[in-house]
Amino acid sequence: MANAGIQLLGFTLAFLGFIGSIASTIMVEWKASSYAGDNIITAQAMYEGLWKSCVSQSTGQVQCKVYNSLLQLPGIVLGTRGLMMASIIFSLISILVDVVGMRCTTCMAERPEQKDKVALAGGVLFIIAGLLALVGVSWYGHRIAQEFYNPFTPTNSRYEFGSALYVGWGAACLTMIGGGFLCCNCSGGGSGKAPNYPVSSSSGQPARDYV
Repeated sequence: MANAGIQLLGFTLAFLGFIGSIASTIMVEWKASSYAGDNIITAQAMYEGLWKSCVSQSTGQVQCKVYNSLLQLPGIVLGTRGLMMASIIFSLISILVDVVGMRCTTCMAERPEQKDKVALAGGVLFIIAGLLALVGVSWYGHRIAQEFYNPFTPTNSRYEFGSALYVGWGAACLTMIGGGFLCCNCSGGGSGKAPNYPVSSSSGQPARDYV
């Protein structure tokens, strides 16, 4: 039988990962302008995200521009968008499923075995959501590092990891850990029923004496 405390812990971690994935997706600091050079102008800082780019002046003024054309966006931005949105959708479905399957809820209380299976399915969906977010953030980070170390990239066009990447990595880990708690907790529980053994024909019926 599943442990309600472990289920609640796993659900809490996965839910925090879900919130972190949303925050990472809407943040603009996916990559930030690099200052690794001698001729870098530090009067302004440039940031690029999945939905818009911003320029922060030394005076504190921030100007942002939303990406207007979808077809002009690089493939890395479109791909990361899709992975992060898929992760958020999977996490949302997992939350709805686990609300039904967790032991601390009253849904399907009369069928504990089916309830545990529903919670297990929600945990698997959380793990898939975490993997999608991890792939998206890591893919984007790999492209930033690849362009940074490319000798043909101009010095003033190099970027470094932004804070959104770290939020995304942390959110992906929390989501997978929470889903793992839900899966391990449900898969290790017994069904609560005694095993059924076949009844022997010799002992199943009383002996009869015939005259």
